[in-house]
Formats: sequence, structure tokens, C-alpha cells
Amino acid sequence: VQLQASGGGLVQAGDSLRLSCVVSGGTLRNYYIGWFRQAPGKEREFVTYYARGGGRTYYTDSMKGRVTISGDNARNTVYLELNSLRPEDTAVYYCAARNGYRVGTAYAASDYDYWGQGTQVTVSS
Repeated sequence: VQLQASGGGLVQAGDSLRLSCVVSGGTLRNYYIGWFRQAPGKEREFVTYYARGGGRTYYTDSMKGRVTISGDNARNTVYLELNSLRPEDTAVYYCAARNGYRVGTAYAASDYDYWGQGTQVTVSS
């Protein structure tokens, strides 16, 4: 499975961005697609996941209400909409995939087997 993240950029506080993650070599219905972010000098942080083609989603508390995850199963693409962006949201955003039928959690970076290259989001104040 390969993942390609895109859509990042330089925005101002309060702006919105939509990130995309194109998945190849597998179908969304068989995977959890997670989004993580990593700011300079910090650990990679879980943001949200899209489970098995949209059957379930989950958002981390720090971004709840400001992010929306969605997917297009026909395009094998998962989208992450970021709203009301803050300077502290500046980070590299990664998408990742794990087997959708494996028992266990889906909130840690170690839960995921495949990673995209990341896309930089920079929010200026």
C-alpha cells in the first residue's frame, strides 16, 4: 500500500485547508486511514482516522470541532479538512494506513504499517 499526502501550504490564522491522501495498492474498505501531525521538536501526534471506508471516524480532543475527515471510496482518497487554523497547528501532516481487520487500537503511530511522505502546514499569526 502506498499513500500520497498533499494540500498543505502557508495560511493565516483562522483560515482553512483541505488535505488529501491518495491510497494506492489497496481499497479504503480494508484499511484504517489515519492522519497524524508532527511539529518541530515534538512527537508525532494522532489527529483522526477514517475506518474501513467510513464506517467509523474518531477525532483527537485537541482538534475536535475544527477538523473533518471524509473519504471518496471510488477515488481511494481520504480528505482532512482543517478549519479555524491556529499557529500551533503548524506541523507536517502525515497519512498512514493499517489493516482494517486487525484487532487493536488505531490511535498510535506504531499501530500503522504504511506511511505517506507528509505535507507541510504552516499557520502564521
